[in-house]
This record gives sequence, structure tokens and C-alpha cells, in this order.
Amino acid sequence: MAYAVCHSLIQTIDRILNLDPQKYPISDEGKKRIKDLLAQIEFVKEFLRKYPKEEVMEHFKISDVSNAANQAEDLMEHFIYEHYRWNLKAEKMAAVGRPRNRTEILYDFRELDVVMDEISPIAEKMAKLQQQLGVHPVTTASSDPVSKPDLDTETVGLEEYLKDIKDSMCGQPSSQRQIIPITGMGGIGKTTLARTVYNDEDIINEFPVRAWIVVSHNYKVENIFGELLYALEQQIPDTLVDKSETVENKLHRILTLKKYLIVVDDLWSAKAWDDIRKAFGDPKKCDGSRIVITTRDETVAKDVTTSPPHKMELMSRENSWILLKKKAFRDRELEPAIEKIAWEVVDGCQGLPLAIVLIGGILLEEKMEAWGDIARDVKFAVESTTEFGKRIALSYTYLPVDLRPCFLYMGGFPEDHEIRISKLIKLWIAEGFVGNENEAKEHLYKLVRRNLPLITSLKPNADFKSCNIHDMVRDMAKSQSLDENYERRQSIGHTDLTRLARAYASTLRSCLTFQPNESSLGGLRKFKLLRVLDVVDTDAYSLPAPVFELFHLRYLAFGCPMEVPYAISRLQNLRALIVRPSKRLRHHSSDNVDLPLEIWMLPLLNHLVSFFDLLPDPKGAASALEKLITLNVVKKLICTEQMMGLLYNLKKLAITYFGDKYPNEDYQLHNLHLLTRLEKLTLVVKEGSLLKVKSKPVFPKTLKKLTLSGWRFPWEYMKGIAALPELQVLKLRDHAFEGGAWSTIKEESNDDDDDDDNDNDEEEEEEEEGKLFVELEYLLLQESDLEVWKTKKDHFPALKRLVLNRCGKLKKISQDMGNILELKLIEVDRTNESLLECARGIRDKQEEDYGRVLIVRQV
Repeated sequence: MAYAVCHSLIQTIDRILNLDPQKYPISDEGKKRIKDLLAQIEFVKEFLRKYPKEEVMEHFKISDVSNAANQAEDLMEHFIYEHYRWNLKAEKMAAVGRPRNRTEILYDFRELDVVMDEISPIAEKMAKLQQQLGVHPVTTASSDPVSKPDLDTETVGLEEYLKDIKDSMCGQPSSQRQIIPITGMGGIGKTTLARTVYNDEDIINEFPVRAWIVVSHNYKVENIFGELLYALEQQIPDTLVDKSETVENKLHRILTLKKYLIVVDDLWSAKAWDDIRKAFGDPKKCDGSRIVITTRDETVAKDVTTSPPHKMELMSRENSWILLKKKAFRDRELEPAIEKIAWEVVDGCQGLPLAIVLIGGILLEEKMEAWGDIARDVKFAVESTTEFGKRIALSYTYLPVDLRPCFLYMGGFPEDHEIRISKLIKLWIAEGFVGNENEAKEHLYKLVRRNLPLITSLKPNADFKSCNIHDMVRDMAKSQSLDENYERRQSIGHTDLTRLARAYASTLRSCLTFQPNESSLGGLRKFKLLRVLDVVDTDAYSLPAPVFELFHLRYLAFGCPMEVPYAISRLQNLRALIVRPSKRLRHHSSDNVDLPLEIWMLPLLNHLVSFFDLLPDPKGAASALEKLITLNVVKKLICTEQMMGLLYNLKKLAITYFGDKYPNEDYQLHNLHLLTRLEKLTLVVKEGSLLKVKSKPVFPKTLKKLTLSGWRFPWEYMKGIAALPELQVLKLRDHAFEGGAWSTIKEESNDDDDDDDNDNDEEEEEEEEGKLFVELEYLLLQESDLEVWKTKKDHFPALKRLVLNRCGKLKKISQDMGNILELKLIEVDRTNESLLECARGIRDKQEEDYGRVLIVRQV
């Protein structure tokens, strides 16, 4: 963590030295002290990057470096904050004719001398040590871009467990509901086994409704019920439940009427089961429904059900070798000496899959010359403890210093919390761990390669969507945070900010809450150095005024409905403003969050995310939000040339229109093409169509993801979308297009003219016709009246996944779709038997003719 603190301090000093000297005056002596500190810290940071922690521990304490750098950064940022507060007061005093003398706040930087007295001896020792060690850094970071790692979906040693569980779940459509427990020690693979069952194709096709919930230690029944209902409502018709019912009644109704599979992961007590089981409907229902439970405690399994548990044992030596090989070197041939070392690693892990996976991640990233050292460390960890904690901790010991703060930050999230990758990246940037989104993704990919975060869901184009970390890995991260005094900078999930303020008010940089607690917001006035504030799930309806004096704030997220005051313009360092429905409103809310005109006065704003906002008219007084790359979701955006000019750097845009409220408005969607960097676009129409006006969009050629909902465009409009050269994901929801027939095949001409010129024209037309959807990987048609779809494989050459949901009139698709070489999966609404039969016929023909595996899944 020392490296991260030094990196952050360097960024802070750079900001201070570049501040407006009129607003933030610094004496010449103060500047000299700051620059001396900068030189020392830059040397220390570079030393820490070059040499591993173990190599220098006996010469000085790394924690001393962290503490001194933290203290220096606190001083620097307090300096900025106090000047900012003075400037605010000076403006108010000047407005009433009482100007203040700036010498009143001339800052005394002699306090930095104390810090320098601590850092200088450390830097001197490092300089001497560097001369002794020579310039031979153990690891140097590559400057080449890091590609996204492939996720390994194969399983090792789970085959028998999987077969037994599937036998008890499938083929018994009229059996009474059963509870299937999976037990075993931490790190043994219970969740991996449950996830393998949950995602198995036979299981998916067997159960119309599936959901996954995590209970863990600190569960709250209302949160579990809310998450369960949210998952189920995505899979049922809107008419199945009454919106006025309670959450518990809705759950009971859905799970009484539908055959379901629910995984209850990480159940720690019989009491927790007693608290949540009332939501699962009639336990005696006889439709083949199943509940899978994972728990470390066998007594919990016995209390929950009389069914014998599937008890997972440590892996055999042979399976341990297979797993290590997959994670560390796969098909690489090993020299006998290296192979011997790899077997020593296997034996040191003692059959615990989590230890094998994590150490395999270390071996994958380290040169083979270092494997002997790693094996010795594993052996030492075995000899020093019978538990697996020290072996797991090796994954941190061998973690590059620039990745450590990113990993420790993840360890701060609540137990079993599913972390959205997009949010995590914004937080890392706000904290200063990384400079931009590309760098953040590279750091994430490196951590995934080391198997520290587990990817839990993917986007349609296979990008990572969410992740979590294993409980034992999280415990290790929290332990490292305490060792490195990192908790002084971060608080995630703390329910009482007032109590937290007593310990860390002057040092805390990041504060994220996950529990409803209105009273806790009162303590925010004391956190002067906050960079990150996330209070989405509090019960408060307004933020206290001191929040808008947090000069250093870069990431602000709060719940809706909540007022966004004009004072938002004071947060000149804000990068991300996020207004989301809080948990109390997640399922039904029509509340608006109106953004003030001052939203246009945030020069560094990158992300503006709000599900109920209306972007104010700039009225000619606004400057361009030139840093803004995300605007999601905005109502009734009129895409004038002026507005597009103010938002010209957007990469992600989502707009919702209301056709019943503004049926005659011209939204000037033809100007969308002016957004020449736009990659992701969502256009939704609620309650009616906008076709009464000239609303045809003209899309920028840079689009990679396009979602349309409710527009009722004629299928002829699809030609412009088909020609987009970079489009990878296309989602058409809620009658986005209207009409019974869609054809991508150009109709043959009746002209009998056979002259050469006409022949050439026809060849050009045929060539042009084939250049459709050239990069499209994912296509969704949901809620459509389409009856006939004529197409051929050449028009979707890159398609990997086709989803046809609630397309009741569409009874078949072209057999030629099966010949798309990239196509791996067709998903069809289980109620459309004819379309399912057609898709299965395509699958069977592909297997019979070419031996190709094409999956057909019911949704």
C-alpha cells in the first residue's frame, strides 16, 4: 500500500503546484519544501516498484513509508480545503462590502518538516540498498496493452458431484419440492459447484424460473427478499403479480405458480433459513421445484432438510495437478526440474481448490525461474500453520505494487457483495489508483488472471459485467488493510458515520454505505478530504449542505428521490454524479430528480447517471461538458446541433421519451450522427409512439451497442442499422420495430436488360447486400409481432448469440442461420413451441452434418 500512497501523494502535490496562485497562494519557502518532498517521494515510489517487499523489510518498515506519505498528503489536502473554504467566505463577505485580507490564511508549511524528518532517513537507506542490490528489478510492468483474459468454464473434480445433483433435479416433473444441500470447508468449491449446476444447459431448460441469492453472516431479510423478487420479476409476465402486493406476497405467489430453482448460497445458520423460507411458497408443491443450499456447517444442512448433503472433500493429488496445470501452464511442456517444483506446489496446497487456483495465478504471471521461490514459500506456509490462510496470502505477497490498492479496495466491499465492474472502475479512477478507464481495465484483467476476483456475470458481448471475491480472499484483504494502515482511507458498508468520524474524519478518502440509515449522514460534515461518497441506500431525502463544500469529492452517488441543489457547481473536482433509485423504491417509483442549470458548470464531469433526471436547457449560457462520456438516463433530450456540440465527447447515451406526453415534439434525432465518439446508445419510448413526427434517428458509425425499445419503426429503417460498421450488440425490445415481415435479402429485379453495365450493377448490389451486420455478435428480439424473417448466414457473419423472446407470431427462422460459423447459442422463449422446435432442428442438423455443437436454450 505504500506504493499507492506515494503515487497518490505525487498526484496531490502536482495539483497543488498547478493551482491558481491568486486563489491558493503559496510562499516561495512553502514551494521549496513541497518540491523537496516531491523529489523524495518520487524516488521512494520508484524504489518500491523495483524491489519486492521481502527484499527490504529487514532494513526498514514499509508501514513507516505509508504513514509518512499519508501524513504528508493529509497536510497537502487540508491546505487546499482550508483555502477553498476561505475563498467561499471571502466571496460572501465581498458581496456585502467587507473584503477579507488574504494574509489571514497564508499557510505554514513548516509542518512538512516533521514528515521530511521521517521520509529522508528512509530514502537514504533505500539509496544505499539500491547500490548494494544493483539495478535488477524482479518484475517490470509491460507497456503493452493487456488483453481480456478468457474465463475458464471447465471444472475439475466436480463431475461426480454434478452428476448426482442433476439426477436429483431433472426428470421428476411431478416430484415434491426438494432442498439439496452442498457442504464443505471454506475454499473447497461449494459455490463453484452450485454455479456449475445453475448454469448447466439441462438445468436451464428444466426450470422456467431461476434465482441466486446470497445470505452470508450479516444478512437482512428485506434485502434478500428484495433481491430475490427483482431477479424473479425479470422472468415472468407483468400480469402475474399485482404491484400493490407486499414483497413477501409477490414472492409467495410467483413461487407457488411457477416451477423454480433457487440457489441459497453461503447459508451460515438455521435461523437464517427460518427467516427466509417463508418466501418460497408451499413446501409440499409437486412440480419438481428445487432449492440448492451451500453451507460450511453440516448441522445447518441437517436442520434445513432431511436429505443427505453432498459433502465436498479435498481434491485428490491427481485432480490437484490437473487444476494447477489449467491455471498455471495449460499445454506448456515443463522441463523435469520445473515439473518437480510444480508438484511441490500441488502438495503444499493439500487439495484445497482455492489455494491451488490462487497460487496457479501467481505461477501464470511469474517467470519460471521464480517458481522455486514460490514453492519454498508454499512449503513454509504449510509448515507454519495447518490452515490455508498463509498460502492464500501468498497471492498478495506476489501481487505487483500497482495492483495492491485496487485489490484491497475490493476487499472492503461487504461479504458476498456482487460488485459491478463499471462502478468499480469509476471508484478506482476517483481514488487515483488509475488514470483512465483503459488503465483500470488492464488492472482488472491482471487481477482476474491471478484469480483474485471471480467474474460472476458477462455482458452480451462477453465483456465482464460483475465480480466478487471469495470470503477467505476477502478476509486476507481486510487483514492486509489493517497491517498497512489502509482502513484510515476507506470505509465501505459502515452504518454509523458519526462514530466513524471520531476515528478517521481527518483522513478518510472513501465512504460507501449499503444500509438504510438516515441519521448517519449528519457526520459527513467532518470528512473534509473525501474523494468518494456513495449513500444511495440511506433513508435520507436530502444531502446536508457541507457535502457541497467537499472540494476533493470526485465521485458522488445518492438515492432518489433526493434534491440536487444549485450548490452542486461547487464540486469542481467531481468526475461522477450518480442518482439511483434507493432500495426502498427499486420496484416502483415515478419520482423525478431535476438537475439544476449548474450541472453545466462541472468541467471535469465524466459520468452523469440518473434514472429520473431531465437535463436542463443550457439556455445559451453553458459551456461544453467536454469531459462527459456517460449520460444515462435523460428524459426528452432534444438533439439540437447546439446540444450535440455541448456533449460532443459522449461514448454512452441513454434517452427515454414519453410519446403520450409529447406526441408532436421534434426531437431532431437526425443530429445523433454528430456524436462522433458515441459507442453505446439506448433509445426508449414509453406510452405511445413518436412516429407522428420526423423522428427517424441517424446513427453515428462509431456505435458498438444499440438498444431500441417501443419505437414501432417500420422494418425498412433497419437498413441504416445493418450498415453500421462497428455494431456488436443490437437489442430490439417492446416492439422497437413493427410489421409482420423483415427481410435482409434484396428482392430480385424484374428488369430483363442483359447488357454488361446492368450485369456489373447487379454484382455490385449483391456485394453490397452481403455487407450487413458485419461485426454483430449479439442480437435480441423481444416482444415483437414479427411473423416472417428472411435472411441468410452471410448477413450475420459474426453472430455468436441469438435471443428470440416473446415473439409469439414467429414460428421459424432460416435454416441457413445454423451455418453461421460463429453462432454458439440460440435462446428461445419456452412458450413458443414451434420456434423452439425449429431451433432444435437447426441444432440437430448442424451436429449431424458437421459435428458442430450449437446450444439451444429455453428462456
